[in-house]
Amino acid sequence: MAGKRLETMQENRLKLIDAARRAFAEKGYAAASMDELTAAAGLTRGALYHNFGDKRGLLAAVVELIDTDMAQRAKALAARAGDDWQGLLAEGVAYIEMALEPEVQRIVLLDGPAVLGDPSQWPSQNTCLQVTRETVERLRDAGVLKPVDAEAAARLVSGAALNAALWVAASPDPAATLPKAVEAFRALASGLLATPASAEVAE
Repeated sequence: MAGKRLETMQENRLKLIDAARRAFAEKGYAAASMDELTAAAGLTRGALYHNFGDKRGLLAAVVELIDTDMAQRAKALAARAGDDWQGLLAEGVAYIEMALEPEVQRIVLLDGPAVLGDPSQWPSQNTCLQVTRETVERLRDAGVLKPVDAEAAARLVSGAALNAALWVAASPDPAATLPKAVEAFRALASGLLATPASAEVAE
């Protein structure tokens, strides 16, 4: 009985997240009606409150889902880049480029920070930071990067990609802003390279 109940709760949670994801993408967080999205999920407001506490809690769940997916997609691109350095660049650039996707732009990069606060403190960002730190450690230990503190470098690289994506999403012309953001990100990250020769090889 308890197992069935937990299964039903999980199903309801997923239904609400899916309905909210569509509503937040189409209308934005502020305009999305809790009654409409719960009706779309075939559930009640009580189910929303039980699972997420309130509308803000539901947004947090949706943002974590999308942001985690963004990180996984960027990581997959990094894995095909050829080496750790190219992968580090590819991962950051991919995250920035996702700022052009309507759902990512509206939910994660515009409504998310406005409602949930500093994105660098989100659980999904902390997970991504850990992976970046490990990559930086390998590159530093291999002599590709300068002998910098791995956590400090990882925070700055991750922060540069995140803030570039936020800038692209909030700009009047995201498509025109994107190449400028990517170019600057590449230049900043390349400053960590141990020698100019490494930069030439990486290009």
